[in-house]
Amino acid sequence: VQLQASGGGSVQPGGSLRLSCTASGFTLDNYAIAWLRQVPGKDREGVACVNGGDASTTYADSVKGRFTISRDNAKNTVYLQMNELKPDDTAIYYCATPLERLCTYGMSYWGEGTQVTVSS
Repeated sequence: VQLQASGGGSVQPGGSLRLSCTASGFTLDNYAIAWLRQVPGKDREGVACVNGGDASTTYADSVKGRFTISRDNAKNTVYLQMNELKPDDTAIYYCATPLERLCTYGMSYWGEGTQVTVSS
């Protein structure tokens, strides 16, 4: 089981980025996939999650209406579209899976992080 996150970068406030999380070793459409982020010195924060099966989604209040998580089963990839980015969104972003269908389970497998920096 492997997850590969990509798509981070530097952007000005108000800009957009799309992160990708590509899975290998398993078919992600049956499993929950989450995006989390961490700023050095702070607790890790769950950002968004998509359940396996029905692809229902949940979001942190801080990103609702700005971020969208989606899944492309053909590419075995989950995306995080981030719009209206703010400096507070600056963090290392990780994708992870509990290798269970629901997001309510604890994460068991993690990809390497991708840095997102929002600054003018």
